[in-house]
Amino acid sequence: MELSVPHTCFVNRNPSSSSSPLLKSRFNSMESQRATICSASSLVKDHGSATTTDSPVDTDRIGSVKRVTNETNVAVKLNLDGVGSPDSSTGIPFLDHMLDQLASHGLFDVHVKAVGDTHIDDHHTNEDVALAIGTALLNALGDRKGINRFGDFTAPLDEALVHVSLDLSGRPHLSYDLQIPTERVGTYDTQLVEHFFQSLVNTSGMTLHIRQLAGKNSHHIIEATFKAFARALRQATEYDPRRRGTVPSSKGVLSRS
Repeated sequence: MELSVPHTCFVNRNPSSSSSPLLKSRFNSMESQRATICSASSLVKDHGSATTTDSPVDTDRIGSVKRVTNETNVAVKLNLDGVGSPDSSTGIPFLDHMLDQLASHGLFDVHVKAVGDTHIDDHHTNEDVALAIGTALLNALGDRKGINRFGDFTAPLDEALVHVSLDLSGRPHLSYDLQIPTERVGTYDTQLVEHFFQSLVNTSGMTLHIRQLAGKNSHHIIEATFKAFARALRQATEYDPRRRGTVPSSKGVLSRS
């Protein structure tokens, strides 16, 4: 809640000594109110706005993960309270494009560097990037106190329309219903879209439902999915000021099972 304050604080002259006691009393009361408003104005000027909510944000919610196997070498840094900064280089151009959507529409800082056996195919790199992002999300969320927990968004992209609903419940589950008409977008195997989200769900402890409502173009369907996912995840990870830092569960805990 922003305070509405005047642009300039004026100071009235003191009432003359001949003024009545009632006038002096009213003047002192007005000056006290004016001082409070000026103080608030200074606060707004220095900090942008004055709020009445208790923010549970004490530290940056950042998850950093390195995953090294005989097949891939992956490094991920995810900032949930970022500005939408993308920096992904996975060796899979279409996947980089989708990770840019995650950053831009989620307002997350998503930095991913991966080297994998893409000379075989994109499967291992696609999987391990998703596993690492899910683990980074898990670490960044911590005890999940104060968050909205649930996210729901439907994203259009031209003729495509995709609905995503998710719950940061600690329980991994994926329901996936996309009808992608082609086997590839560029060099990217479209079967890997489901595998990406399944891998991310497994390590993050997320319940995720993806449903295609319309669409004929493979690129549009997949991109709408990543945009809807980004927006839904942004909703779920943002803080609910009314919750005041409590866990959004009647159990009192949200754990990764």
